[in-house]
This record gives sequence, structure tokens and C-alpha cells, in this order.
Amino acid sequence: MLFSQIEERQRRFKLALRAGIPVLLLVFLVFFNTIYHGEKIVLSIKDGMLLTAITFISIYFIYFLMNLSVQETMLDEATQSFNKRSFIKQLEQNKPNILSCIKIFNLEILNENYSDEEIDNILYSLTKNISLIFKQNGVDKTILGRYYGSEFLIGLDSDNHRYIEEILKLIIEENRNINNIELDLRFAIIKNTNQDFNLMISSLENIFKSNEKEKEQIQDSKELSQIEEDIILAIKNSSLSLSFRPIYNMKKNKIDIYEIAVRLKSNEKEILPRIFLPIINRLGLGRKYDLILIKHIIDLLPFIDNDTSFSFNISPFSLRDIQFQDSLFEYIKEKNINPSQMIIQLYERKAHHDLSGYLKTLTKFRLNGIKICIDNFGSSNSSMEYLKHFKFDMVQFDRDYVTLLDDKTTYSMLNSLISMSKDLDIVTVAKWVDNDNQKEILKKLDIDYIQGFGVSKPINENNLIDIYAR
Repeated sequence: MLFSQIEERQRRFKLALRAGIPVLLLVFLVFFNTIYHGEKIVLSIKDGMLLTAITFISIYFIYFLMNLSVQETMLDEATQSFNKRSFIKQLEQNKPNILSCIKIFNLEILNENYSDEEIDNILYSLTKNISLIFKQNGVDKTILGRYYGSEFLIGLDSDNHRYIEEILKLIIEENRNINNIELDLRFAIIKNTNQDFNLMISSLENIFKSNEKEKEQIQDSKELSQIEEDIILAIKNSSLSLSFRPIYNMKKNKIDIYEIAVRLKSNEKEILPRIFLPIINRLGLGRKYDLILIKHIIDLLPFIDNDTSFSFNISPFSLRDIQFQDSLFEYIKEKNINPSQMIIQLYERKAHHDLSGYLKTLTKFRLNGIKICIDNFGSSNSSMEYLKHFKFDMVQFDRDYVTLLDDKTTYSMLNSLISMSKDLDIVTVAKWVDNDNQKEILKKLDIDYIQGFGVSKPINENNLIDIYAR
């Protein structure tokens, strides 16, 4: 249990005593003066009504004080550590030798991309882990408080500054990933110089600001600021470079699906997804980018055959956004295209916390004619969890199932997954097919589609249009 939770329990217990003892004394005095007459107790209707009234008032008074106690809690609701005001009081009472701060620098980005429940779980887990690691390293009393949204302040009664610094490094290292969500954690530490604690906290903040300036200088030297400008310009101009990976239909012996890979174009340069995706998410441009992409795809549909489809990835955060949905469905209606020619790929490593709500969102896309596919199927338990509750149109198997086909276990697992998919009327796709041997094995397994360099190399947008124009 956290030190803050112990303090909060003691506070509530003391309040209950302060409320209960006077009430008990009052009841005793009323009983002694009005009802008790020598050895004989005479309880009249009037006395009964009086006791009932006193009991009701007593219960109401205690309940009121306890409710007030909860409202004036010492704890931060999400983390169960001390809130800002209580933390400062604890510092003034205990006067710890060392004050440190652990800050989550990417919390703002996480808030944009994850639910409140997931963020609260991360913050609570981090709080518990900080307290636990200090205890495991011999520091029992840890005054831990959430100062701002992303800042955890820690008061420690220790003379060994270097030892505490090593523990903080350990905390940072062991909590870089919580619940499969990456955290950008950093710490600052300062000794207590018997000055005002608010001034000490300001000193900690200045340490972070100094480090940020150094980081910005490093970023400038690597021209990251220029990359950001290029990305912002590309999004502003809706400038995309699309590559189309043909997916071969094994039953019809032709290519009728293209998987789309995207790069951004700016100043005659192409920016890869591994570079631009983290930046657009940090800048809050993720949904705008997804809408630009899907509109671009819709504009291409009239240039291809009616029985040919495009498969592409859209962020789950965009899919769950009502404004994104409205803009997309309105654009489909405006362009009068066949939405069944679009296949949205989903790739999530863990099932969404509100699975039923998310599946309703996917159902909304299905009702509007858009097909839904699970990408990298079989790479995690989440894909099976989705499959239990939702009728997908297509599954694309994880790369390892194709590249390790010679392995007996892998072969048997893929065979079972294909058989299960066929029982559920789900189209199956094997990607990363590079040679004839893989093709023959997959044909025996009765796969529906294959994709890879063994099928065809990717083509650009102009080549695609030329193919169907001919």
C-alpha cells in the first residue's frame, strides 16, 4: 500500500472518531437525563421518538462528515498518490532530504490516442511501480505525489544522493513500457537545502527545461525541425505518394486487390511512414492524414475495374472518431463510388478495452459497404478475440506463417487457421510470398490470395492508371 493511502486511511479514521465520540456522549446524556430513572428504565412514546430523532441526526451527521472527507481527500483520484496540496503539506511536515521528479513527456500524445481508462491505468501502475522499486531497494518511506498531469514528485529521507539517482534510473528503465504503451520518462533530482519547497520544485522544473533546450539543439543538428516542416506542408497540400502491392487471386488467376503503402511528398522528397507517423500523431494530425488518404483512394476508384479493390490501413483512433466517420461517408456519397471496393486493414496488438463499442464502430463501416480485414492475423491473442465477436471479410496472415512454411508446427497452425477462416466464409491472404515453393504449398492449403515479390513488385499510381486505361 502506498504511503499516501495509509495517511488517507488514518485521516478518515480520525475523522470518524471525532464525529462518533461526541455523538455517543450526546446519546448517553440524553438517555441518562430523560429515560433512565434509578434502576428502572421507563420508555414512553415521547422517549422513543426522541431516541429515533437522535439516531437519525447522528447517522446523518456522521455520513455528512464522511462524505465531506471523501470530497476533501488527500489523494489524487487516478494514481492514489498525494494530490498537489497534500504533497506540499507532507513535505513541510516530514522535511525530506531529497526531492525528485519523474515526468511523462509524451502524456499529451497518449491522451490523444488512448482512452481515459487506459491512461488512468498507466498512471496508477507507474505510481505503484515507483513505490515498489524504492521499497525493494531499502527506501521504505516514499512521499509520492502527482504535481501536474505528467509530473510525479517524490520526497525521500536519504543522505545518499547517488544511490537515489541509481534507483530513479532503474525506475525509468523498468517502466518504459506499461500495458504495451511506451512512455517517455525522465527524472530530475535535487537535495534539500532548507529552502522553500515551492522553490525547490521550481528548480526541478528548470532542470527539465534546460534538458529540453539541449534536446532541441540536438534535434536542430539532425534537421528534425525541417522534417516536421516538410510533413506539415505535405499534409497541408494533401501530397501523398502511393505504392500499390498486387494481391493475386488464386481461384480466378488474376490480380483484383492492391494493398496500398503510403509516403508523404514534400519539396521533391519522400518521407517514410516510420518517420512521419510518430510526428503527425505528436502534432495531432493523425485524423487529418487518414482522411486525406482515404479521400485520395476514393478519387482513384473510377480509374480501375469495378471488381478490383484497394486494401489500406487507417488508424483505429480515426475510425472511432465521429467527425471522421461523417466526413468519410459524406464523401463516398458525393463521389458515388462502390464502397465495397475499399478494404480497411486493422492491426492492433491488443483488444480494445471497450470491445463491444469498437465492434459497433466497425459494424457501422460494414453497413456502409466498406470491408474490414485483420492484418498480421495470428500474431497476437487480440485477433482471435476480435474474430469471436465480429464477422470480418478478410484476414491477412502474419509474416512468420509464410516465411516459416517448412516448419511442421507453423504449417499445421496455418492449415488450421485457413480451415477455420473458410468455415466462417472469411477470405484468406498470405503475404511475403517470394518463391514458387511457397506458392505451391499455399495452393495446397487452399489459400485465397497471395502477395509478395513472388507475385509482382509494387507499382506506382501512374502505372496503375495506365494498366486499367489500356
